Amino acid sequence: MRAAGHLLALTMQEVLKRIEPGAKDGDIDGFAEEFIRSHGALPAFKGYNGYPKTLCMSFNEQVVHGIPGNRRIKQGDLIGIDCGVILDEYYSDMARSVFVGGEPPRRVRKLMEVTERALERGTQNMVEGKRLGDVSAAVQAEVEAHGFSVVRALVGHGIGTRMHEEPQVPNYGSPGTGPEIRNGMVFAIEPMVNMGRFAVKTLPDGWTIVTADKSLSCHFENTVAATPDGPEILSRVQSEANL
Repeated sequence: MRAAGHLLALTMQEVLKRIEPGAKDGDIDGFAEEFIRSHGALPAFKGYNGYPKTLCMSFNEQVVHGIPGNRRIKQGDLIGIDCGVILDEYYSDMARSVFVGGEPPRRVRKLMEVTERALERGTQNMVEGKRLGDVSAAVQAEVEAHGFSVVRALVGHGIGTRMHEEPQVPNYGSPGTGPEIRNGMVFAIEPMVNMGRFAVKTLPDGWTIVTADKSLSCHFENTVAATPDGPEILSRVQSEANL
């Protein structure tokens, strides 16, 4: 899973370099698929329950599962990029959000910072002996302390030889509740945070989920393992010694 996460992080690095005004989301998706396949892996999303693309690219009020096509990226877009790979039958999953074209407005920057920090807070609780509710509650506390909303209709998940494994990993909950975390468990922790209210709806394409109030949304995700040395982020560029 470290190897799968390493390749996924490399893919995301290259994808983010191509997010610029005028670029077409479908072209970036095509690049991502070619990059993953050229490294002996498979795009985890393509064909999953009929999903047609390698990436999910979600613009502005889109929360997750935006389908790349012919949309051109514009200055001022807030874009969430979600990607997964399968390498030697193991999965990895990650997401990043990026603001296009310079410094984001103050409130947008705050949304991004809080979402990323919520991911960090949840990750810090991925420790043997803690409980799933400790991860969830840490995410929720960080988000709501800054006046934003945690999406409740969508959750993170266990991950391993399948994309979605038990348990579900909500971004809200109570400390000390839920299954006990054991070393070797791997979760995809993924705060989805709205600038407005938490309600969402699905567009007619059956995939794209948007905020019900049309407010901006932000998404960060990592594949994280509980280990004897503490939480380990697998969806990162690993040193050769770790592969």
